[in-house]
Amino acid sequence: MNTRAVADSGAERAMLLLAFVMLGVLTAAAIFSRPLTPIDETRYVSVAWEMWLRGDFLVPFKNGAPYSHKPPLMIWMFQAGWAVFGVNEWWPRLVSPLFSAAGLLLTLLMAKRLWPDYAGLGGQAVVVLASCMLWTIFSTSAMFDVLLAFFTLIGMHGTLLAVDGKTRRGFALLGLAIGLGVLAKGPVILLHILPTAVLAPWWNRSNPGLRWTRWFGGILLAVLLGAAIALSWAIPAGLAGGEEYRRAIFWGQTADRMVQSFAHRRAVWWYLPLLPLMFFPWFVWPGLWRSLLQFGRQGLDRGGRFCLAWMLPVFLAFSFISGKQPHYLIPVFPAFALLAARAMANGVRVSGLWLPSLSVLAIGGALLGMSFGWIKPPMEELSELPPLWPGLVLIVAAGGAYFLGQRFAKPLPVVALLGVAVSALLQLALAKPLYPAYDVHPIALAVHQAQESGRIVAHAGEYHNQYHFAGRLQKPLLALENDEALKRWLMDHPKDYAVLYFKNTKRLQDVGVLASQRYLGGVAALVDSSAALTLLATPKKSDTRKD
Repeated sequence: MNTRAVADSGAERAMLLLAFVMLGVLTAAAIFSRPLTPIDETRYVSVAWEMWLRGDFLVPFKNGAPYSHKPPLMIWMFQAGWAVFGVNEWWPRLVSPLFSAAGLLLTLLMAKRLWPDYAGLGGQAVVVLASCMLWTIFSTSAMFDVLLAFFTLIGMHGTLLAVDGKTRRGFALLGLAIGLGVLAKGPVILLHILPTAVLAPWWNRSNPGLRWTRWFGGILLAVLLGAAIALSWAIPAGLAGGEEYRRAIFWGQTADRMVQSFAHRRAVWWYLPLLPLMFFPWFVWPGLWRSLLQFGRQGLDRGGRFCLAWMLPVFLAFSFISGKQPHYLIPVFPAFALLAARAMANGVRVSGLWLPSLSVLAIGGALLGMSFGWIKPPMEELSELPPLWPGLVLIVAAGGAYFLGQRFAKPLPVVALLGVAVSALLQLALAKPLYPAYDVHPIALAVHQAQESGRIVAHAGEYHNQYHFAGRLQKPLLALENDEALKRWLMDHPKDYAVLYFKNTKRLQDVGVLASQRYLGGVAALVDSSAALTLLATPKKSDTRKD
């Protein structure tokens, strides 16, 4: 190996190490600054807790009933850690970071597969990926999307293997990715993987010897393999979960959701204004845009077309599907990082840190303004002003990046560190004022004590399972979404309790409250039946709400 190759390999390892360090810092900041957050994280961990409690690892349960909205793979990951370390809160919070780290490795290997002549490009790609704002948030959340991205990456590796002549191994890997992706988040994995495979005649047009009839036959076999893997769980789970659960996982997870998703409740352009935030800081770096424009003018190579075939169909599909959420696009982030790294390898000047530095300066200034009370916080859950130091650190980081980064360091890691600094310091700045509004332990422990004493606990409105794991509840709550039904139940159960929600604490001062806490933008309270009837007798629109 020549000296240049050794240097490139060392630089790539250094960039990978930097990406892992950034991920570790973000994970520590997330665990320190926020609890498991309602309603999603608390729900999924509570589903795992109920399965663990029942000893049923086939059918997920939510509040005592089969839960069909998500498949069980991430739940199994939670339980695998509990089997080793005992039931705890920290292990579920490490599952996504571990899959994120594995995704970084797969992204680096994909860069080598797509562009073997560009040494060191994989290291740049993982640094870009590890610092994208949306990726940093969901890499530290107990959610399904980073798992889905991991299996998407496996499927992309399988597709490339098959195109490069290793068809059996490639299609087997593609089928494995489809099957495990279905178990991770459902049939949406097909939307993330199949367009790239189907578009292979376009992005791989430099290989005229590929027989496309055999290629599409291989894709079909991979889909059938994936279906067989998914059905190995779905069939026994459907038999065990009952008719309603069986219908939900075999039909509701696919056709019903797709029909509902095309109801156009959100505009087609909904994602566009979010892109600068989702891909911050890279979206606001002129150096990247110059590189991408030059790469496009020179003509995209196979790897560039592959990344576009990965990103664009998914983006367009989710733009036309009404059920939009930012994190639905997480599996395309590795493609963005790979394309960005390849564009910057063209040799165009990628300096010019003024816009990322100015953006970070503005964010630091906004935090500082909130700390002094000059700027109204955007979230009503903030009960007090953020501390001064995160805003000050961001302002100093912005200045340092602008005045020192472009002179003494390569711009790419400097931009990445700016992005990670914003993500970590925003969480730390909001930790103290927000933590009590998202920590459900006070009510959860009070509900646990009530159930242990033999009381039945009702819940006003839909119950999202937010208290089950935090309180280690062993009995379901009685969810009563209709006020009249709740009142009738309270009158029939004068010795039992209910969890109610209010905009503020004003009306709680007039009755006896067993436990109360800030909850999201309002207050949650556990009260006895008599107090609940009093509170419900004269509801006020200004201070009562349902969860």
